[in-house]
Amino acid sequence: MQSLCLKDWHDPGCEKLAAQCTTGPCPITPGFIPAQPMNTPETWTELQGWRAGLLWFPDPHSPQARHETDGLLVTGQSADGVVRVLAIGPYRDLATRYPDLPVTHWPGLCIAPGFVDLHIHYPQTDVIGSPADGLLPWLEHYTFPHEKQFADPAYAHEVSAFFLDELMRHGVTTALCFATAHPESVDAFMAEAQKRHLRMVTGKVLQDRHSPDSLRDTDTALSLRQTEDLIRRWHGVDRLGYAITPRFAPTSTEAQLHGAGEIAQQFPDVWIQSHVAENLDEIRWVHELFPQARSYLDVYDRAGLLRQRSVYAHCIHLDETDRRRMTEVGATAAISPTSNLFLGSGFFDYTAADAAGLHYGLASDVGGGTSFSPFHTMHAAYTVARQSVGRPGISLAPEHLWWQHTAGAAAALDLNGQVGNLLPGCEADFVVLNPKATPLLARRTAQTESLAEWLFAMVVLGDERLIAHTVVQGHIAAPAGMSDNRA
Repeated sequence: MQSLCLKDWHDPGCEKLAAQCTTGPCPITPGFIPAQPMNTPETWTELQGWRAGLLWFPDPHSPQARHETDGLLVTGQSADGVVRVLAIGPYRDLATRYPDLPVTHWPGLCIAPGFVDLHIHYPQTDVIGSPADGLLPWLEHYTFPHEKQFADPAYAHEVSAFFLDELMRHGVTTALCFATAHPESVDAFMAEAQKRHLRMVTGKVLQDRHSPDSLRDTDTALSLRQTEDLIRRWHGVDRLGYAITPRFAPTSTEAQLHGAGEIAQQFPDVWIQSHVAENLDEIRWVHELFPQARSYLDVYDRAGLLRQRSVYAHCIHLDETDRRRMTEVGATAAISPTSNLFLGSGFFDYTAADAAGLHYGLASDVGGGTSFSPFHTMHAAYTVARQSVGRPGISLAPEHLWWQHTAGAAAALDLNGQVGNLLPGCEADFVVLNPKATPLLARRTAQTESLAEWLFAMVVLGDERLIAHTVVQGHIAAPAGMSDNRA
């Protein structure tokens, strides 16, 4: 999906048309490079207006939000059948452009981009909140025994349905998800996501050693063939994507990792996901298993699994060389603060990541993570960044926290201009926030004096009650078993 001139759509007073802004950086919107204009509105169908407050990121690469207290978002179905944003801006300016537009009005509420979760395990839905002494004991005692059940398609469908509805209840409309080692777990998840018209990415977990029976790939070549088959079956179908998914380096042989790397070369537009440098015990284990590798990250690099569209969860105990290498190839760090706090893994180093130019975004990491809620994740990220652990703590701006879970996460996932924002051309997935959802929220937000204060109050005090509606592809998301409703 190509971008548009922002100013032509955001500001009716702009003198330059999108068609005239296709050759270089926009002189009005710094940092934005226009591309080809969108089809004219006459080619669109099912136009719908949504009037409420608006929150979005005019430059998706910058954590500088724009807020309109009375805005209008116009969506419509484009020629390819996808519902996208057609226009956004103040209601007073846009309403006259669309005199016959049906408009849903939500006074006192605010429309914001749907949240993007960069790392989450759908099969761990039922192990969230399980106590353990650390990562490896937690995997052994809870996660591995539970994941064995996903060989049963009916069970996988039931958990997938609950998981996806729970994501939407919390305002998450795009996620990069782990399945299990069973191909059935991928088929079930993809079918349930397709039914809900969601943009989701998942993949069969690859693990051919150091894993219990019924989870271990006993035939490495078969596990790789299954991965290829699943890519061909699901990647690019509707709004679905596939991720090549080694669980983590210790549970894959070199043959499996290198085989996965060959598949990644064969299918350059699929994603890659795994874990790296989460836990010190895990890192020591990796060094024992792969003594020839310079670092934990280097194991993946040697296997051909480090490139654009590769997303590695945690990235806590990286060194400067690792961070520079991730930046060089366009890889992404999925920051998982509630999980890191829960399992005592460590604290992501924002300062070092920014110095290296590393792409990153936020992730819940359920079930090691302790909540589906993006508000809990943003609050935990703020807490993590504040810690002085051999380095000075920093205070992340509220807009930056929000950006890490929306436009920033989308860009890190290589979905910039598609999800995580409300710019024209973005897919029509958004949330409707109620800043008066609880008595305390209503009291606190009423007294805020800036956008930063208002956003931070919701970050600290918010949960799923803040999400008045989740809209996916221009329809209000309904729980399983209920029909979709056009607002």
